[in-house]
Amino acid sequence: MIYKIVQKLMEEFNFTKPIIPMYTPMNFKTEDWQNQVDTIHKSFEKYKTLSFVTLGDSAVYSTVYYLLDLIKEQNSIVYENSEVIPGVTSFSNASAKVKKPLCVGDGSFSIVPLHKEKVVNTTVFMRPKIGMQTDKIPQKGTIYTFENLNFKGETIHKKKKKKVDKYMTLFIDFVQ
Repeated sequence: MIYKIVQKLMEEFNFTKPIIPMYTPMNFKTEDWQNQVDTIHKSFEKYKTLSFVTLGDSAVYSTVYYLLDLIKEQNSIVYENSEVIPGVTSFSNASAKVKKPLCVGDGSFSIVPLHKEKVVNTTVFMRPKIGMQTDKIPQKGTIYTFENLNFKGETIHKKKKKKVDKYMTLFIDFVQ
C-alpha cells in the first residue's frame, strides 16, 4: 500500500527517488525483521539518507519500532541518527471525518486491540494542573515527562517529575 502511495505522490509532485520495496511481516519473528534491517544497512552503502515510510502514526502499532530495536543493537550510529516522524492515526482521522471528538474536557479514551484478551497498556496522562504533585500517577513501566512539546523550551525527562510546573505537560507510562 505504501509503495503505491509514495509512487503516486512522487508522480503528482514531479520528483523521483529510488524506492526500495520491503516486505513487512505481520508476524513478530526477529528473523523476519532482520531481513528488513539488512536491506536498510545495505542501502546505506549506496544512499546517504533513507526514509522508511509507514501507514498512520509511527507511535501506534507501527512496524518501525521492531526495526529500530534491531538497529539499536546492531548499529548505534544509524540508530542515533534516526528520526521518527509522527503521522496521523486512523482513529484521529476517523474522528475528524465525522466531526466527533475522541475526548473533551476531563474525558479520556482507550485503544483496545481486539485480537487478544490480555494486553499491556501504555498510558498517557494529560491535562495536569500547575503545581500538582505527581505521586498519585500510577506507574507500571517507565514514565517520561514531556513539557512544551514542539514549543520553545521543550523538555523531555526520562522520569516522572515530582511536580508539574508547566501547563503543557504530559506523562507517558511506557510498558512496551
